[in-house]
Amino acid sequence: MATPPDPALVERLERFGQSGLLAHWDGLGPADRATLVEEIASIDLERLDRLIERFVKTKDAAEAGFDPATVEPIEVARLPQTDGERSGRRLATDLGESVLAAGEVGVLIVAGGSGTRLGFEGPKGTYPIGAVSGSSLFQIHAEKIRALGRKYGRVVPLYIMTSPENHEATVAFFESRDRFGLEHVRFFTQGQMPAVDAKTGAVLLSAPSRVALAPDGHGGTFDALAAPAPGGGPSCLEEMRSLGLRTLFYFQVDNPLVKIADPAFLGLHRSVDAEMSFKVIEKLAPDERVGVVVKAAGRPLVIEYSDLPPALAERRGPGGELELWAGSIAIHLLELDFIDRIVSGSVELPFHKAVKKVPHFPKPGSAVFPLWPNAIKFERFIFDALPLAERWAMMETDRAIEFEPLKNAEGPDSPASVRARMTELFAGWLEAAGARIARDETGNVPFPIEISPLFAFSGSELKGKVNGLEITGPTYLAGE
Repeated sequence: MATPPDPALVERLERFGQSGLLAHWDGLGPADRATLVEEIASIDLERLDRLIERFVKTKDAAEAGFDPATVEPIEVARLPQTDGERSGRRLATDLGESVLAAGEVGVLIVAGGSGTRLGFEGPKGTYPIGAVSGSSLFQIHAEKIRALGRKYGRVVPLYIMTSPENHEATVAFFESRDRFGLEHVRFFTQGQMPAVDAKTGAVLLSAPSRVALAPDGHGGTFDALAAPAPGGGPSCLEEMRSLGLRTLFYFQVDNPLVKIADPAFLGLHRSVDAEMSFKVIEKLAPDERVGVVVKAAGRPLVIEYSDLPPALAERRGPGGELELWAGSIAIHLLELDFIDRIVSGSVELPFHKAVKKVPHFPKPGSAVFPLWPNAIKFERFIFDALPLAERWAMMETDRAIEFEPLKNAEGPDSPASVRARMTELFAGWLEAAGARIARDETGNVPFPIEISPLFAFSGSELKGKVNGLEITGPTYLAGE
């Protein structure tokens, strides 16, 4: 005779209309039953019920929106053009360097994705993007962090948010390479939310003993930072406090050009006592697929490109320039006090819905592989924290030197485009430092050039190292 489920579990699922999660119970073995019970226990059914009420049961439920009539450009520290602006940027850099020298900055890489769109098996951070060395995205970022620590005489702690799918592979990758020489690396896992049937709100099963779980979006970073370590150890936030950190530099793993813990950005952020800050780029066209940072009703806000009405996207200033030009590139600074306020429950990031195709197992002997989107997944976005900040700062950066994400197998944002952009960046550094590079008739560099951050963290660090160097073919300047 089959062992029945715990009556308390049955009662709880019945109360929230989720009894279907036990549809396969009688046919499961002890291990599978334990797995199912554990996954059900991980679901916040009260919160999920509220989301189902809003996004499933309430017809035409609107996403958290904005009044287009109140949208206006946000103040941004633009790229310096005058001597006064350059002087201001140097002062910000000095302040940022003092923050780094005080050991108050940690680095957070969001790295839960895979290389599927690149035709690559494994975590995206393990992709070998170095055009000459074959260095992975992770190695390039790690070497920048080591270089920072060396320059400012402080260990810069690194935190890497993985997903349940790639966590073990990511940790194994770092361990097999001696953590790239980093003194402090901590891995933590992104949270998940169950997928529900788009018509009924029933939580779906991805297998008879498994709940259909999906990552809860990069906005789940805050809760993941606050979650206890496996086994009940200190959370990442608690550990950061113990290390004396105040500020987190946040970015996504797929952008190898990011200036990690850029002192000028840190200095601007600290100079206005900001709680959250953004680096932005100037949008190239109204329909460019980047979110735009604006003000709406006097508060800062990020509007996703898909939610930006054409009339706003195409609005022009007196000189013909885009009025709403500040494109968000997922490079942020966050104060730990601000994160604490969010995870304490005094403020909360909104959930959004995504309608997706999700195969599922509704009852014994049946499996559904939908041809059309049938389920709702719930996710949060980290940029939704911006309106909750009491103080903020925006700084423009040049996309040519800091934004070339790796997303596609071919075309824009592909390995070819990323390596070409890196080559041009490094060639510019070398020529400014006195090296000579054999360019083709169009002015392009016809071969790859790569510089390890341990050789030079920036163009200014090349001075005195390469004067008179002639480069006529593929070149990699390695560091130690």
